[in-house]
Amino acid sequence: MHGRLRFPSSVLLLTLFCVLLAAPRSAAQDSKVMGELKFKGATGVERDAGVWIDGVYMGYVKELKGDKKVLLLPGKHEVTVRQSGYGDFTHQVVVEPGQVHTVRVAMHLIPGARPPAITAELKLTVDPGRAAVFLDDNYVGHASEFGGALHSLLMSPGKHRIKVALPGYRTFETEVGLLAGQKSEVKTELVKGSIEQASPEIKEVKEIKNQQ
Repeated sequence: MHGRLRFPSSVLLLTLFCVLLAAPRSAAQDSKVMGELKFKGATGVERDAGVWIDGVYMGYVKELKGDKKVLLLPGKHEVTVRQSGYGDFTHQVVVEPGQVHTVRVAMHLIPGARPPAITAELKLTVDPGRAAVFLDDNYVGHASEFGGALHSLLMSPGKHRIKVALPGYRTFETEVGLLAGQKSEVKTELVKGSIEQASPEIKEVKEIKNQQ
């Protein structure tokens, strides 16, 4: 009968130490290959503005840090920042390996841009709340700006297309028709999918409530 193979405890401890040491070293190596973009905004207008990099929506300015920080491969990238009623802010950045580049966002009002004199209200309850919201194909903000007890999206009366999109989720689309002074609410939970699936594919509305 063969005895069980035993390793000295010192060998096991050394092996465990090497495994634990390898993980942070791998992460450190990744950080040396990638470059990081940080975003700064002077006012709430800039901090709540949506960020696109090379045409892909990343989130809004004030959330792109910590576990949502932006890491990019070295090379040239195009940054576009959008906010409703403001002209697009565009910036070309060259990312260097292991370097941090800060983008200082400055938004400027579109001359003559005014909210509609007569409005209807649409409340959006969306999960995840960081998803981008488009009204008639125009970016208007992230979903969490238009939910809760005190927030809603003001729009002119009539028929409108609503699109909610976020990389890693399937795009949600619906159509609403509102009268002057009418309040409406749309609730939906985005379905997880690949980035390629984040296309204008119509999804099920979990709940639509209309209040006259």
